Amino acid sequence: MTALSPLESEFASTEEAEAYYRWLRAKVAAALADTAPAVPHDEAMARIRELIETKRRAATALGK
Repeated sequence: MTALSPLESEFASTEEAEAYYRWLRAKVAAALADTAPAVPHDEAMARIRELIETKRRAATALGK
């Protein structure tokens, strides 16, 4: 295992970095291969706003 400096990398070792980049490349390849229709920006933002509001209401109900 080759240790990496925290000043140069967010990973503790070259093995961790390589594993992350393999995972990332697989996620990007899957996204590019996805044939589902795209969600328009306005719809995506509306979904996110609703999710945020739902989480905010739940946190408020719990007294957070």
